[in-house]
Amino acid sequence: MRIIIPLILTCLLFSCNAFDEKKTFEAVSSNGQLKLSFNLSEEGQPYYLVMRDGNVIIDTSYLGFEFKDAPAFDKNFIIKNSETKTNIETWQMPWGEQKDVVNNYRELKIMLQEKVSPERFLNVVFRVYDDGVGFRYEFPEQARLKAVEILEERTQFNLTQDYKTFWIPGDWDIYEHLYSTTKLSEIDALKYVGHVNLAQTYIPENAVNTPVTMVGDDGTHLSFHEAALVDYSGMTLKVDTDNLSLESHLVGTENKPYKVKRTLPFHTPWRTIQITNNAPDLIASNLIVNLNEPNKLGDVSWIKPMKYTGVWWEMHLGKSSWDYGMEMIDGQWVDTGKAHGRHGATTENVKRLIDFSAQNNIKGVLVEGWNTGWERWIGFEDREGVFDFVTTYPDYDIDEVVRYGKEKGVSIIMHHESSAATETYTKQQDAAFALMKKYGMHAVKTGYVGKILPKGEYHHGQYMVNHYNNTVEKAAKYEVAINAHEPIKATGLRRTYPNTISREGLRGQEFNAWAQDGGNPPEHLPIVAFTRMLAGPIDFTPGIFNIKFDEYKSENQVNTTLAQQLALYVVIYSPIQMAADLVEHYEANPEPMQFIKDVGVDWDETRVLNGEVGDYVTIARKERETGNWFLGSITDENARDIDLSFDFLEPNQEYTATIYKDGKDAHWDKNPLAITIETITVNQNSKLKLKLAQGGGVAISIMKK
Repeated sequence: MRIIIPLILTCLLFSCNAFDEKKTFEAVSSNGQLKLSFNLSEEGQPYYLVMRDGNVIIDTSYLGFEFKDAPAFDKNFIIKNSETKTNIETWQMPWGEQKDVVNNYRELKIMLQEKVSPERFLNVVFRVYDDGVGFRYEFPEQARLKAVEILEERTQFNLTQDYKTFWIPGDWDIYEHLYSTTKLSEIDALKYVGHVNLAQTYIPENAVNTPVTMVGDDGTHLSFHEAALVDYSGMTLKVDTDNLSLESHLVGTENKPYKVKRTLPFHTPWRTIQITNNAPDLIASNLIVNLNEPNKLGDVSWIKPMKYTGVWWEMHLGKSSWDYGMEMIDGQWVDTGKAHGRHGATTENVKRLIDFSAQNNIKGVLVEGWNTGWERWIGFEDREGVFDFVTTYPDYDIDEVVRYGKEKGVSIIMHHESSAATETYTKQQDAAFALMKKYGMHAVKTGYVGKILPKGEYHHGQYMVNHYNNTVEKAAKYEVAINAHEPIKATGLRRTYPNTISREGLRGQEFNAWAQDGGNPPEHLPIVAFTRMLAGPIDFTPGIFNIKFDEYKSENQVNTTLAQQLALYVVIYSPIQMAADLVEHYEANPEPMQFIKDVGVDWDETRVLNGEVGDYVTIARKERETGNWFLGSITDENARDIDLSFDFLEPNQEYTATIYKDGKDAHWDKNPLAITIETITVNQNSKLKLKLAQGGGVAISIMKK
């Protein structure tokens, strides 16, 4: 159902003198709590201010641009006219955290013109929601300006208190950093330059990547991000620690003397500020997806949310390898031209995964290392032409694997590791996607490990933003959904292109297997839920049962309890969820495996029951079609008691609740496998007190009787 009620009040003035120069233009949220004000300074500088319940949240913050070979857009403006509009609609997600999404905002559009030569035009559009603000710049078609080369966007966010901030550095090449928790005034991103665990990294300023989330002493919760990032450069936020201010700092390139080049007319991505008085409401917010355009693909019934297994974790553990014939000779990796016997993507291994998946309500198998090129994919300067996305290794029979999967009701998920050689991948995409269509494969995991080729480009600049988005659009023509790793940030484009099903874009599970700094600490995911997850679905690959994995890597481990690994299937959202561990570890633990077998992946409704950023979070989700609920709760390194009410359940309906909780002496390091499983009957009036161990969690399946 979609309902739109447009109420438009337009002020069109043919003489700029008709405006009261001191007039303030405002937009107020539907609940009356948020108010945005816009005006010009005496020098004609555009600025805005945001208040919540009468308190200033974003103080006077200026807007503008610097251009190459053209005067800046930062002052000498007059307001030519303005428009206000109210929008109320409900639209439906084809897949997602919920089915129905309310999109209710008040819009203020300001049309500016320079009062000095060359008298160019610029519009600023604000949308005010009950839980935040989005705004963007519009460059309308005009006689005196045909194109712009943007050196920098000067968008300010001036804050009124020294917020507790959860941040990662403004790296132009990767998001795979651990989160830091400091005061805004104490942010020092430059100390992470040259991080040893990262395949590529470039941090040029004391800036942070978005989403960046803040908590104030008065309980105000803020998160800054962007929406609808198309044909533009990714935005980091430069930090002024003295003045408690953030300013946009676009990702650049070494190949061009500008950061963004566009021809008019065009508009920028939305700059977003989510504003709530508690942490759970940040997760519940739909501001990011609502600021994107509606579905452009039409019928997307071919996109199937699913759980999947794969040839992946075993390679991070060192049990097998992606390549077919690399050997260590005299201290160097050499392609011997013959099989070494450790290749993971074999017909036999994949068929074993298919059998296990078919037995456990898992509908997909991801196969990494199936195609030629892995012998030279990393460590080589020139990686163009290395990978072939249609040619298999000799021990992988794709025809037999696909046939066997169809027989068992299990789909094969394709894998395309580009090694960041974008020209090779772009040239082969039609052939690669056509191969997938031939075999009825509807999902691919893409990868971009390494420095971007062509040299001088970065993962988060305009060149790569366009590459990622063009790949999504091309894939849609072949009915292929994209799960991008080493990606550009999620900005809600899944609404416009629903085949953008998930992406990495954070420090994932694999860091527990090979990072030199001890892996992801227990606080990592309770931070991620209120930062990275606000941007969109995460392919985190949960479900590791063999927490210590001493048989492979005695120096590494997962820093959670087993119960938390189960809870992640509900807490960390994705329409595709991997059962990431080895088959033998699941087969040895059939009781906790039952939760993975039962848990849904596509939701009719989501309730964030409680939480504090970086500490803990509890989320319940109602499965589409069945009406069953699943609940997950996770905590950081601190044990805690959770009071749980089941008032989200349907009235007059009883449910069987199977509870997978930390055992009596569970601890993320000392005793991570301790788990207790019990079954009770619950209804809408039920209440429960749960104890979460240090680094622990609880998962509950709540099935209708």
